[in-house]
Amino acid sequence: MEETKKISKKDIKKDYEQALEDLHNELVHLQEWVKNQGLKVVIIFEGRDASGKGGTIKRFTEPLNPRVCRVVALGVPTEKEKTQWYFQRYVQHLPAAGEIVVFDRSWYNRAGVEKVMGFCTNKQYEEFLRSCPEFERMLVRSGIIVLKYWFSVSDEEQEKRFKERIKNPMKRWKFSPMDLESRSRWLEYSKAKDDMFAHTDTKQVPWYVVNADNKKKARLNCISHIISKIPYEPMNFEPVILPELPKHEGYVRPPLNYQTFVPEKY
Repeated sequence: MEETKKISKKDIKKDYEQALEDLHNELVHLQEWVKNQGLKVVIIFEGRDASGKGGTIKRFTEPLNPRVCRVVALGVPTEKEKTQWYFQRYVQHLPAAGEIVVFDRSWYNRAGVEKVMGFCTNKQYEEFLRSCPEFERMLVRSGIIVLKYWFSVSDEEQEKRFKERIKNPMKRWKFSPMDLESRSRWLEYSKAKDDMFAHTDTKQVPWYVVNADNKKKARLNCISHIISKIPYEPMNFEPVILPELPKHEGYVRPPLNYQTFVPEKY
């Protein structure tokens, strides 16, 4: 009987990095296709706190041109914005032709944190559930590709990640008092998510659920799925020939001690 070969953490990391590099190569071609074809793409990332949305967004945008792909992560609405049509503050961030906009949380705040924490009235919440599907159908009819991802994480895994954030100074900034509230209201958030799906998981703009207990798998699976949902053709990049530097005739550089350099500590 053959022995099962044990896969080391080093091999797992190597496989992950290779898979991510392959996806990044595809993303570059996808980006050029979006730019050249004048497509308009919106990608929404939602999910529990510490579900891995930020890490996936970081890996997704890493190889892309920030002039083509930008991330929108809005803070608390201002007093003026609170008086506006709810979707108004998001509309101004929608893509023009040849752009990809990634929403790190979105208008679905109203169906999640605002509902659970009491930051909106029941009337506002109910109106959102009625108008959101129509709003998204309007976006699709206008020619915008809308993809929505919900990152699902178990309560055990979330607790593990919260504890890691508390202990790790480099991750401490990710932890907020709101995270504590989300833990204490786990069931309320679950019900709010179920109600949100019941009203907004439409045929035109469905929700795609990402199993996010394993961060690396979640990143690869989500990026791969995004690529599969935007049909594109590999681009033929024109060869680039660097011109020769001109001769420095008659030019004398000023002495180096005229400039202030950063100390070379490393």
